[in-house]
Amino acid sequence: MSLFLAGSSLLSFNTGFAIWILISLIVFLGIMYKFALPPIIKGIEERETSIQSSLDAAEKALRDAEKIAKDNEDVVREAERAAQKIRKEATKEVEEFRAERLEKAKEDAEKLIEDAKKSIDQEKQKALNELRKEVADLTIEATTRLLQKNVDSETNRKLIDETINDLSKN
Repeated sequence: MSLFLAGSSLLSFNTGFAIWILISLIVFLGIMYKFALPPIIKGIEERETSIQSSLDAAEKALRDAEKIAKDNEDVVREAERAAQKIRKEATKEVEEFRAERLEKAKEDAEKLIEDAKKSIDQEKQKALNELRKEVADLTIEATTRLLQKNVDSETNRKLIDETINDLSKN
């Protein structure tokens, strides 16, 4: 309030004061240009460089990520191919194993049949040997009867036929 009372107004123009303000402004801007502006410009440039390097790094990371994704897809495809190959090999091995087991089973069955045939042949031989023994015993018995009955050749033949018939019945 006292300014209004003193008679000086804020709207009045004082040239000397304006020149001093202009000189002060030029000195201030010169000092700012000399001392403050270079660090500010340097900071802005560093920030710009930092942002650009971050962008470059982000682009590189994106390219690397895309490459890794592509490599992963290739690896997945290769793994799928390997899995299919393993499945095919496993199926083939199972079929081979099944064929081997079937062949072994056939061989075992053939061996069992062969053993059974041998056993049957042995039993047959045993039966034939027993039959021969029986025939021999019957022949001896028939011979003994013939010798006991001193008869003609017709009677002898009849006795032998009877003995053979008895043999075939037993």
